[in-house]
Amino acid sequence: MQKGKASADELIALILQGIEEVKGLEINLLDLRDIENTVCDYFVLCNGTSNTHVNAIVNSIQKTVSKGIQDKPWHVEGSDNAEWVLLDYVNVVVHVFQKQVREFYDIEGLWGDAKVTMVESSFNQ
Repeated sequence: MQKGKASADELIALILQGIEEVKGLEINLLDLRDIENTVCDYFVLCNGTSNTHVNAIVNSIQKTVSKGIQDKPWHVEGSDNAEWVLLDYVNVVVHVFQKQVREFYDIEGLWGDAKVTMVESSFNQ
């Protein structure tokens, strides 16, 4: 393993930790590796209850990943309105939604061939 280059598993674990720390909801991991022509290997999806909560989740993910492996997203989109924020870590893309926006765009349905893992939260909703 190259110095400073974390594995996808390590990155995902830190992303999930960041989501958990601020009580992100309905966390799913989509494994896209067996699908041809995908933009990345994994999607991590979750939702927050408001713009403030979505921003808190995004900030927590960035802080946790930065602290854990000194990495930052290659690109961040959607922070202004915080209804759907995308964090692009190149091989792992994180989507943080508000619930109604997640239901509308149905990323899990669009990527129906992906292997979906529902991540159990350590707290009750």
